Amino acid sequence: MNRRDMAGLLVLPALLASMYTPARADDQAPKADYQRVQPLLDTKSTILDQKLIYPNGEAELKAVVVTLMPGEETGRHMHTVPLFGHILEGELAIQYEGEEEKTFKAGDSFIEALNTWHNGRVVGEKPARILAVFIGNAETPPVIRP
Repeated sequence: MNRRDMAGLLVLPALLASMYTPARADDQAPKADYQRVQPLLDTKSTILDQKLIYPNGEAELKAVVVTLMPGEETGRHMHTVPLFGHILEGELAIQYEGEEEKTFKAGDSFIEALNTWHNGRVVGEKPARILAVFIGNAETPPVIRP
């Protein structure tokens, strides 16, 4: 990612914050309809209540959409960097090592567990589509498999 792309990412939080700041009555600019802004998640911890900590180093953000077919599984893996997940379609059950299985459906958002082995599987007869945004650095792999 080049410096211009990084600058754009740095502007994004300020832009989002301004969307929640009411405009003054004397502003002449047309007003946007902020009722169309739908918050997805506001947290300081992962789905397993782990403190959210960013890795050191130059920041790197990766966003992917994962599609899993009915009956398909992710396979055992863990994440070493924070991961924002949002279920776009379908339903996904995730079994975390030493924890009860958690099920997520379309519209659910979460910060995935860090450094914890887990396996996801599609629940039901429809495919599951998951937006996964990894917030890490170039030196740390976002996914580790056994």
